[in-house]
Amino acid sequence: MIELRKSGLWDRAIRNLRYAWKRMGSTDAYFSEQSFSPELSESDRERLISQMHACLEARGGEVSARSRAAALGHAYHTLNEKGRKRFLSVLAEEFGPDRDRIDLAVADVSKALDPASRASIEAELRQALEAPRLKLLTQFNALPEGVKFLVDLRAELIPWARQDDALAGVEGDLKALLTAWFDVGFLELRQITWDAPASLLEKLFAYEAVHEIKSWDDLKNRLAADRRCFAFFHPRMPEEPLIFVWVALFEGMAGNIQDLLDEDAPIQNVESADTAIFYSISNAQIGLSGINFGNFLIKRVVDSLRTELRGIRTFATLSPIPGFMPWLRRRLREKDFNFLTREQEENIVSLSSKSVNQTANEALEYFLFRTEWHDREDIQSALHPILLKLAAHYLVNEKRSGGTAADSVAHFHLNNGSRIEHLHWNADTSARGLEQSAGIMLNYRYLLDDIDANHESYRSGGEIVTSSSVRALLKD
Repeated sequence: MIELRKSGLWDRAIRNLRYAWKRMGSTDAYFSEQSFSPELSESDRERLISQMHACLEARGGEVSARSRAAALGHAYHTLNEKGRKRFLSVLAEEFGPDRDRIDLAVADVSKALDPASRASIEAELRQALEAPRLKLLTQFNALPEGVKFLVDLRAELIPWARQDDALAGVEGDLKALLTAWFDVGFLELRQITWDAPASLLEKLFAYEAVHEIKSWDDLKNRLAADRRCFAFFHPRMPEEPLIFVWVALFEGMAGNIQDLLDEDAPIQNVESADTAIFYSISNAQIGLSGINFGNFLIKRVVDSLRTELRGIRTFATLSPIPGFMPWLRRRLREKDFNFLTREQEENIVSLSSKSVNQTANEALEYFLFRTEWHDREDIQSALHPILLKLAAHYLVNEKRSGGTAADSVAHFHLNNGSRIEHLHWNADTSARGLEQSAGIMLNYRYLLDDIDANHESYRSGGEIVTSSSVRALLKD
């Protein structure tokens, strides 16, 4: 359902772009919607190169150059996937940095005899390093929906760039351009309410990445008086959320997502609420991947809530552990992986009727990756202490090569200065929750006086900050 919604939004966005850019017209009669074959033939490729050169040279002035840029973007959307890859390959192969010019400038730098000469040659080197395609891509900034076009272009380019070094260069240039344009200082924080335009509310359905919005009633519940939704917007994409966060206002800490999203639950009195629970953060634009403004979003939302509701003193999340079960499956197949006591091993094996020769790890894997285990109280009771301890170990001790947390959600919140507060059993009993983290969720808590110290401790490779309850799990 979500993919269909995204597809519908994408199709509508393409129609809007085509309409806006077609109205601008083109200065070249041959460069029309039907001028290129869907796969971009070799003869089409030569005409495309000519058109790109015309854009760069600003023939006929800047207005004509923007008109040609609009025609380029318009043509891009008429191509099939093979044609679009060829289009981008033209940018990669024909409009990259001049390597001969770079080599000459590098050689001249070492020969400079005085500061003035060196400064002049370094300026020449900087110009040589800048690919002409950057100027071409920058022209889209002045077009209606042009920035959105580039964001979506990068979204499509990212997986292709992993397989093609030449396209990786284009993707890197585009990321650098978007990073500059989407500096957090340019972003606007807005609260989204039930009174927002339907077109914006529809995008929340499509972009929600953590807990699927199942209906309009579900969405209305998430925007009730005791809830908040905040998003960052960019001036050049005023109707497109970049990243958004859902907040629930409670007395005390939330321990499971079922109660939090229950449409029949009574609305809380926000005047008596003392805790803000961030229960979902979604990046809405794949094309902005790697451009980090999620940490700024949380800080800005905390400031907004503290201003609005003086009684809110605790800020925490209710978060999934998406990497836990994939990690555990890999580890269970390693012979030296043993976290169970002898009593636990015997209990797990006895509960399995699959084979008398089954090891404890094999029995554990057999149970965990068949979600029906959750319907048996005896298996749940046996797995409860084991999985909570394993989850705590995974969050605190398993690291990526750079020394940061293995789990992506953990890395996000720990890097923002939170601490691991509490793990909750049966906190997400949806199929996805069981598949990702055996139904376990946790609270990352943002203690405002400790955020900077926690961030520095995490980034410097120090111990991950945890509560006493989590430390107790690791000792058991």
